[in-house]
Amino acid sequence: MHPCTLSPQPCCCRRHSTGTKLGLVRNGERAMHKTMEVGSAISGLTVGVTTSARETGAAKLQVLHREVTAAMPKASDQEIRVLLATLEPGDCTPYHSHRFPVTVYMLEGTFTLELDGRETVTVKAGEIFVEPPLVKMTGRNLDARQTARMVLFYVSDPDMPFADPAV
Repeated sequence: MHPCTLSPQPCCCRRHSTGTKLGLVRNGERAMHKTMEVGSAISGLTVGVTTSARETGAAKLQVLHREVTAAMPKASDQEIRVLLATLEPGDCTPYHSHRFPVTVYMLEGTFTLELDGRETVTVKAGEIFVEPPLVKMTGRNLDARQTARMVLFYVSDPDMPFADPAV
């Protein structure tokens, strides 16, 4: 069955056979359009990869970290920020908190987080840590020789500050 027969909108395809073809036209642009049986499409989704990745073996997904949180923004729109943070040897962050979780992925070095009311956490290169929201904290690079570099992933309400000074 062709996917356009499931859609209430008319299809722009010129023919309804399985395979890759140039035939999808929207707003004057032509794009590649691959059709397949609905069952095949759904089975591709259930394993979490696209059909082209399954056929070529080019894309392989590996879960690096998974964590449940109830503290994500609830507004209809969210802002996603991906930041690169660098702390030279001996550097530390100001005492602060975040309104929503911050996911830290360490690229190099070691990052030590002192969290109010919790144990100190050390995150090493290749490791991931989710900073909890609304917890006062400071981060340090305690290494005397190596720079600490990390990627920070933050989802918040639009235009919300990344961090709030802790008092």
